[in-house]
Amino acid sequence: MGKARRSPAAATTRKGPHSGGKKPPEPAGSPSARDRPSKGKGSQRQVACDAAPPSPKEEPGALALGAQQERWLQFLERQRVSCEEAAKLLLDTFEYQGLVKHTGGCHCGAVRFEVWAPADLHVFDCNCTICVKKQNRHFIVPASRFKLLEGADNLTAYTFNTHCAQHTFCKTCGVQSFYTPRSNPDGYGIAPHCLDEGTVRSITMEAINGKEWEKAIKAHPTIKSLSKP
Repeated sequence: MGKARRSPAAATTRKGPHSGGKKPPEPAGSPSARDRPSKGKGSQRQVACDAAPPSPKEEPGALALGAQQERWLQFLERQRVSCEEAAKLLLDTFEYQGLVKHTGGCHCGAVRFEVWAPADLHVFDCNCTICVKKQNRHFIVPASRFKLLEGADNLTAYTFNTHCAQHTFCKTCGVQSFYTPRSNPDGYGIAPHCLDEGTVRSITMEAINGKEWEKAIKAHPTIKSLSKP
């Protein structure tokens, strides 16, 4: 008798799915096939992109500044501000045309602020009891043009009589660099002598008869409008 011949079915069963050391191809959507990096050039490019952190200077790219990109980056670096702060500064400059940004604060430096106002200041000299005692001279601006930069937790206030005026001052050095006047509760009265040097061109003083406050304020043609945006 000759040797028995193997049937094709038996031969196929014996070889199994991994015969010859080859694995069957994995489905394209399987996790292992999707996540396993390939050995091609595309893999090298992907690794390089993942390894390189984004440059901080690319932040303004979303603004699509085009040819002004380099100027914008230089402006941020020179002013030491964020994109949002730079945008606010430029918008303020555009909206408050004819005004300059003054900065100032108290004696110890705990309280710092900025305010948009003319370079030529119109300052009120009031002779009411408290303004005489503390030599309060101030110019008035809308609240929207004033920004407290530092020291909110270092401020306290003195009030009396109607309690409309908020005489704020620094807890550390006692200096009042700004306050909320009774005449303009929707604005601020800024002490010109507490501003930093370099932005004030001139000061014009106007006396206010604070001893007869109601009569003086009612008769004044413009003081109420000074705190309006």
